[in-house]
Amino acid sequence: MTCAVIFAYHNVGVRCLSVLLAHGIEIPLVVTHTDNLNENIWFDSVAKLAALHDIPVITPDDPNTPEIIAQIQGLEPDFIFSFYYRNMLKKPLLDIPTRGAFNMHGSLLPHYRGRVPINWAIIKGERETGATLHVMNEKPDNGAIVDQQAIPILPNDTALEVFHKATCAAEVALNRCLPALLTGTARLKPQDLSQGGYFGGRRPEDGKIDWLQSAQSIHNLVRAVAPPYPGAYTWLAGRPMRVLQTLVEPQRKGRGLGPALYCENGRCYAECGDGSMLRILTCEVDGKAMTADELIASGKDSLPLGE
Repeated sequence: MTCAVIFAYHNVGVRCLSVLLAHGIEIPLVVTHTDNLNENIWFDSVAKLAALHDIPVITPDDPNTPEIIAQIQGLEPDFIFSFYYRNMLKKPLLDIPTRGAFNMHGSLLPHYRGRVPINWAIIKGERETGATLHVMNEKPDNGAIVDQQAIPILPNDTALEVFHKATCAAEVALNRCLPALLTGTARLKPQDLSQGGYFGGRRPEDGKIDWLQSAQSIHNLVRAVAPPYPGAYTWLAGRPMRVLQTLVEPQRKGRGLGPALYCENGRCYAECGDGSMLRILTCEVDGKAMTADELIASGKDSLPLGE
């Protein structure tokens, strides 16, 4: 029986682990993360799925220690798979499996290598992304491609909606290519690393809105960091504001006021720096959800946006 050690976390980890179990892979160990109590845990648990199938689980802070390496060497795995595991695996671990180490990445490699690829793809206005199973090397996301599955990014999709689609894409790609991996007949495709590039992680403060940008660019940021992510933020007449859902209004003309918010007929609009218009569907001011009527309760015709 084929044996694989799994490093996994998040929904992609749950679904890809489920694929391996469905194909009868022997899994003597799952390596995952302890949930951070300061993080919004909106996703499924790899540890719970492993426990359901009586698979031993460990949650080391660093998987590259001599003790963990020795433990995995003792299991003599044919494969190592990494499914949205957050730590890098170094060469001593990658050299253990006799038939290779493979990672599932949330983009159509070689594009959007690195961290939070779905969020970056939305920010950059992409209309397509996907999931890619590739060979793991010490340098992240640069190994040969085993299989990948594309998904659409619709104009108003949030990162959460795209992530759910990418989870399905990861499951489809792994399920499709796994038989060839197991028989040793998979055809690997080297990446053209001159295409795409690396992107770093994002912090909550990266969600600050620059109202001098176009409505489309701001809309992309809003949907890329919408809940369960921290959300895009700004100031409205000096008060902290989170903008959580928007629509671009290409047919609507601005007032030439510069970055400002105004409301008409129960709807709120933001005029952006280039004169393009954004409709604000959901927002919070001072941490409280606000309606259009509440936003204009001051009686002012418009309210300034930004610092």
